[in-house]
Amino acid sequence: MAIKRYTKMAYAKPDDMVFGIAKSPVSYGFGIKVGAGRVIPEINYAPRPGREATPEKLTKEYVDYISKDAIERAVTEGFPDLQLETEWVFQMGNNSEKFGRPVVEGQKAICEEMHEKYGINLAVRHTIPDMREAERGMRPGMDKERSYPEKVLESAEIACEAGADVLSCETVGGKEVLDYAVMTGDIKAALFGIGVLGSMDMEWIWQEFVKIAKKHKTVPGGDTNCSGANVAMFMAGGFLDNDVPKTFSAVTRTFAAVRTLCAWEAGAVGPDKDCGYEGPILKAIAGKPTSQEGKNCECAHADLQGNLMAQVCDLWSNESIEYHPEFGGSSVACWLGSLGYEVSLMNTALLLGQEKTLRDLYMYSDRFRGPEGFILAYDNAYKIGEAIVAEDNVYLRAKAAGLTAAKLIDEAYSNGTLQLTISQKDMLKNILKVLSSLPDDENKFIEDCVKQYSAEIPAFNPKNYEL
Repeated sequence: MAIKRYTKMAYAKPDDMVFGIAKSPVSYGFGIKVGAGRVIPEINYAPRPGREATPEKLTKEYVDYISKDAIERAVTEGFPDLQLETEWVFQMGNNSEKFGRPVVEGQKAICEEMHEKYGINLAVRHTIPDMREAERGMRPGMDKERSYPEKVLESAEIACEAGADVLSCETVGGKEVLDYAVMTGDIKAALFGIGVLGSMDMEWIWQEFVKIAKKHKTVPGGDTNCSGANVAMFMAGGFLDNDVPKTFSAVTRTFAAVRTLCAWEAGAVGPDKDCGYEGPILKAIAGKPTSQEGKNCECAHADLQGNLMAQVCDLWSNESIEYHPEFGGSSVACWLGSLGYEVSLMNTALLLGQEKTLRDLYMYSDRFRGPEGFILAYDNAYKIGEAIVAEDNVYLRAKAAGLTAAKLIDEAYSNGTLQLTISQKDMLKNILKVLSSLPDDENKFIEDCVKQYSAEIPAFNPKNYEL
């Protein structure tokens, strides 16, 4: 399937975006309708160490314990919808027939059983692992020892064939360059790694995923730049952290929007992945449903926009939690309750016509807490989206998105509404200088980057991206 670029915004203005409603809602599973008028909780989890020892133990962990506990808590507390998300562990991706298939089939069966028994709407997203290594080769035929590129495609095939409702992935294209960029503060390398290489990889792999998903009548959901922009965000951290300036991570996030959008431009229909914090930008452009995470993912990590990320979500996630006992029940049951009540608040606001009030309360709560939350506030996310659709190739899109974000941050700092540290101001000044100096010619930029980073980054192999 050919790549179809978005050339205009899905919404006439930023204020048209709210949580729970998308321009292009998606239905699947047992009664799940995403973006069709209410927000849906999405519980994410991980098995206990050792449960991956055998397929039988792993399947029992995912089906009889995790899935059953989460669904029963949702029924107990009266939540009408629940989406499970299974992020495959290594064993499932490395031997998808033996370890992956039984989990998919088992979760599909328990969802059907619980739907018929209790009337709760249910679905399972299966996020297959991208185990590819840049040093070994990112395309089929390149990794002669472990065949990881082939195993990624095989995992997608088996997940869909076995009954996955939604197919997703967290692809790693461009990560080797992005890691270097984060360590050195090189915004040019970040643009190249995420915006260009990552996008090239996404365009290839998501055309393959979409074909596989459609063949088996599975919904091709979307991806996230967890391996890139999230690395920068986590390294930037909170107010006690200074390893990476937050202005760097904020601009890097806009490159991720260009990259993640490629899944939808390749034919995926959403929902995208919860850990893709670039989701508000994508929804503004495409109108497809977005899964997001924030304050209810403190079990996995902390960030500075825990309320803000709920502003336009269609699924609300906890990121991930290891299965274990808590005072209130199992970990998945407890965190499902936390998610469910937050979603209930959003859905009540929709019913009472107060959704824009709640949306703005979420947004303003974190708007000025840090640069990344600031540029992801839905009005600024919309402006960045406009900059993206105005360009016709991934390089110019990433460059325009980064410059737009940097200028928004600079303006907010200048008028006193957004505070920055000295290192954040210095990095912002450098970003504006570097991005403004880059050429308008995509081929020239790529040629220059290939020459420079092939010499500086041992893991970078242009052949991984057909360069």
